[in-house]
This record gives sequence, structure tokens and C-alpha cells, in this order.
Amino acid sequence: MLSRLLPVAVAVAAVSIGFAGAPAVAAPTVPPENPTDTYYVSMGDSLAAGYQPNTKKDEPVSYSDLLYKTLKESDPNLQFVRIGCDGETTVSMINGGKCVYPDASSQLDFATKFLAAHQGRVKYLTLTVGANDIYHCLTAGSGSAGLPDVGCIAQSLGTIGTNLGKITGELHKAGGKDPHYVGMNYYDPALASWLKGGTSQVVAQGTAAANNLLAATITTANSANGFKTADVLNAFSNNDVLTTVDVPPFGTLPRNVARICEWTWMCSLADIHANPVGHQVIADTFLPLLTTNAAGTVTKSGGSSGS
Repeated sequence: MLSRLLPVAVAVAAVSIGFAGAPAVAAPTVPPENPTDTYYVSMGDSLAAGYQPNTKKDEPVSYSDLLYKTLKESDPNLQFVRIGCDGETTVSMINGGKCVYPDASSQLDFATKFLAAHQGRVKYLTLTVGANDIYHCLTAGSGSAGLPDVGCIAQSLGTIGTNLGKITGELHKAGGKDPHYVGMNYYDPALASWLKGGTSQVVAQGTAAANNLLAATITTANSANGFKTADVLNAFSNNDVLTTVDVPPFGTLPRNVARICEWTWMCSLADIHANPVGHQVIADTFLPLLTTNAAGTVTKSGGSSGS
């Protein structure tokens, strides 16, 4: 019965897409220039852009929208520079090809130019990228019998580590020490294949292990260039397979699977994107890192990002 709630073919297709919505040709959202303004720059893939499968477009429900709403409460001059791009990889963030940015070749090029032109006025920068580089390795077609492709995973992790190091390094060089720089690791939508039962449950939990490797790669690249990492992986209970949670209509699930069903569209629409509840969880994971300085002191913008 549970297998009928999550058709195998649809689920595999959804995971293979990665964190992408429809093909995008989008300009960044940049407010009019005002010399008294400060800025929050949100970079990344479709999680940063707020893609929602129920409307097939980006919506203002992203974790970054929620963060901006909270941060602005204590800084009325704070403006939101929203430049996330659906389907962005670490490769396309550097080289371009997914979204169009005015007078820039890529999202990274646009962001570094903006940071350099607004030295001392960018207070926050968040970054979400890497999932689209690797999640295709977790699906049928990447490996035999639908198993994760270990060689593909290893190659993709190397690419992510190298490219993310370049991305965070160039951002820090352009922005200096002024912004609070925070990236994130990811939840694992492939855990939803647990609903198929049988050996699929073993494979699903194996993808959680691969997500741990992705998280370690992201954290290492971030830390090397002054970025903190929001621990979304643990906020979504990635490794909690022993605690069970009742999630109607799917039944009793391991907590890590339950979080994917509750906080993403994966179990209901076979789509990997976070739903509004999931975006709130992500925002709550970012917020303490944005509002705490290097000495561990909460800054003026501290508070809850509650909806």
C-alpha cells in the first residue's frame, strides 16, 4: 500500500532533477540604490530561490525570505538582494549558464561585483549550493540495480569541494570581513524511497550516509574561507533511524524519513523541494549563525525567525 503513495518512477525522476525547478532565465532581485541602505545577499540554488512544485515557480517562502523578514526587524535599512537560481550547481555558479545576471557572467560574478561595490554595507551573505552536483548519483541509472553510484559520488564530492572552495574564497575576498557569511548542508530527499519497503529501505538509509559525506565536504570548504555552515542535515534528523514517528497517511516512519515527508514535498508530490514548514526549519537553523559574532555574542538582530 505504501508503495502506491510514492510511485517508484516518479520518485526516481524527482531526485534525479536535484534542487531545480523549471529552466530559469531570471534577473536578481536588487533594490534601488540608497546610500543609507545595508544589504542581505542570498545566493544559491532553488532552495534559496524558493521554488515550490505546487505552483511551478519561485515563491517568497524561501528560508532566505524568512531570514530577511526577521533581520529587518532590527535594521529597517536592510535591503534584500535575492540572486538564487533554480538548478544552480557549483559549476554553473562559477561559469554561468542557468540564469541571466545583468553585466555579469554568472551568479558568482554578479555577487562578487556587488560585494566589491558595497564594501562595508553588506551585513549578511547566505549560500546554498552543491546538491545539484551530486544527487543524480543516488538514483537508478547512476549505478546498477538502482543503487547509489559510489564512483559518481566520489567524483562529485571532489568537484564540490574544489568549486565551493573557489566560490567561498572569491566571495570573502570581494566582501572582506564585514558580512556574516553562512552556507548550509542539506537534507536528504532520497530517504523517501524508504516508503517502497523491502531492500529499498536499506538503500534509502545508505543515501543518508552519502549525505553525511556531502555535509563534511561543504563544511570543510566553507570553513577554509570564513564561512559558517548551518547544520540542516541534523535539523532534519538525517541520521536518526531508530526513533519512530507517526506520519499520516504514510504510517510509522523512522524520524529521518518522517522529516522528509513532513518538511518537503517528496512524499506527497514526489518533489525534493522544502515546503514552507521545511523552509522555516532551515531559516531557524541559519539564524543563530547570522546573529552571533566570532566571539559568540548575539548581535542586535538576534531573535526567532518564527512565521
